Amino acid sequence: MTDTGADAILSALLPVIDGLAATFGPTCEVVLHDYRRGEQSVVAVSGAVTGRKVGGALSEIGLAVLAQGDTAANDINYVTRTPDGRIVKSSTLPLRDSGGHVFGALCVNVDVTALRQAGDLLTALAGAPAAQLPVTTFSDDFLDVVDSLIRAEEMARGKPVGTLTRPERLALLRVLDQRGVFTVRNAVPRIAERLSVSRSAVYADLADSRKDTSAEHDPAGV
Repeated sequence: MTDTGADAILSALLPVIDGLAATFGPTCEVVLHDYRRGEQSVVAVSGAVTGRKVGGALSEIGLAVLAQGDTAANDINYVTRTPDGRIVKSSTLPLRDSGGHVFGALCVNVDVTALRQAGDLLTALAGAPAAQLPVTTFSDDFLDVVDSLIRAEEMARGKPVGTLTRPERLALLRVLDQRGVFTVRNAVPRIAERLSVSRSAVYADLADSRKDTSAEHDPAGV
């Protein structure tokens, strides 16, 4: 992507993230992403909620922004659970260059575990079940995010991805494609490694899965 003000926007936000994190205190983290960097999209971090560092990977939420492309909108105050059980309230704000293209995101993460535990206790006392939260993988390694998505699909299918038939593998690749995985550079070799197939096989299967999707959306072929 040709820089059309993106670098200037990132530079301007660098001092802002420290101020935001300091305002909300030690349970807050602010992360600045530059999606032009592919899987190592984190360019700045202030705070330590998710443990990510500069050069770290985007999460499933970042993949969702990439999947939406330039139509991505602010996602405010959604709540997820980390793999180690902590509850995080987050907001993701897509960043656009002067051409209106999404090139990154400003993310605010607040650890609300203690508050949620207190709330769940009150809910339990009132006799109502606690809500189940989706799990989000915050990691410096994009492969961890890929593995999390694949494990979820393995659980849904009840079998390891290495034993999938080709039609099942096409369905899996379609899901990963819809989740935005293949918008990240170097995703194919990582997926190929995880599925124990060649890169060329993944490219071929991905192309076929996209054809199947197009056929579903236009069954008459018009």
